[in-house]
Amino acid sequence: MQGGRIEVTLSCAPAAREVFEQVLQLAPDTVLSEAVKASDLMQRFPDLDWRHTMTPGVWGRAVAWDQPLKDGDRIELCRPLTVDPKVARRERFQRQGARGTGLFANKRKGGKDGY
Repeated sequence: MQGGRIEVTLSCAPAAREVFEQVLQLAPDTVLSEAVKASDLMQRFPDLDWRHTMTPGVWGRAVAWDQPLKDGDRIELCRPLTVDPKVARRERFQRQGARGTGLFANKRKGGKDGY
């Protein structure tokens, strides 16, 4: 905190393989939604409806839009999942083929099967 201001980092992935990150200097009583409005996110991605489509978080924990921010916080705006992670893993495993290929091709000496 310098000069009565706090420094937070806003991080967001508005689309696949696209990352927006910005360091913001804000007033100490700023809440999360105000920080997003103070950033360049809306100018860079005008079609992004961040308020309704993204889930806010601070350091990986989901929080409300009216969460007060502290110096050093990392704000993360997360897109909704398009595929269930368990289903995606199962599909990747099926595409790999037999246990002797892909992930299981290199077996450690003395290791168990499948590791």
